[in-house]
Amino acid sequence: TTKIPFRLNQNQALLTFEDEEVAQRLIKMGKHTVNLDSKIADVTVKPFTLEMGIKFELYVTISGKKINISEVPDLSIPEDWMRDKLELNFYKSEQGGGGEIESVNYDKQSRTAVITFLRPGAAGGFVRCTKYPFFVSGRCYRLSVSPNTNVRLEKFQLYCGISKKTILLKGIQETEDDEESVQDMIEIHFQKPSNNGGEIEKIKYVSKGVAWVCFEE
Repeated sequence: TTKIPFRLNQNQALLTFEDEEVAQRLIKMGKHTVNLDSKIADVTVKPFTLEMGIKFELYVTISGKKINISEVPDLSIPEDWMRDKLELNFYKSEQGGGGEIESVNYDKQSRTAVITFLRPGAAGGFVRCTKYPFFVSGRCYRLSVSPNTNVRLEKFQLYCGISKKTILLKGIQETEDDEESVQDMIEIHFQKPSNNGGEIEKIKYVSKGVAWVCFEE
């Protein structure tokens, strides 16, 4: 589930209640008089809509038979020779994997290859080997080896970013009190059932500048 950012401006507050009925009741009332210690503040309660959210499940399958090879040296030898050299090199592997090879897909232009082993699990020995020695034409090169993965996306959903349990307070007057003290006074006011409030899960008040608050589904 992607997080949706919301810009909280100066002298505004966000309150998330445990019960969405409390939030909806306060929104219907619209105006509230809050005692901020040194002064009385008339604040406005507003509903707000966030941007669209995204939810999905991501599955990654790592192949036990295939490995990806990159940074194959660009040498002036025929492609089938290079394919044979790669097959021989990984057949004789000393990394604890390898063995008989089913196929080698080599692309000279991108300097990459996909090697498929005959035995399931043979690719496991190369997972932690990022730079693999490759001997050809009397020289030792270093190949970049990575797991061959299959990635699929499932249950992709868009959801509307409306927070039913959160209210937006606007018009909070500036006071001499520090930000934390004002936040505490707002929280006390809206937690009291006598003020049509209820239990608060989270509160965020900004007296200066702006803050980005992230919402999840």
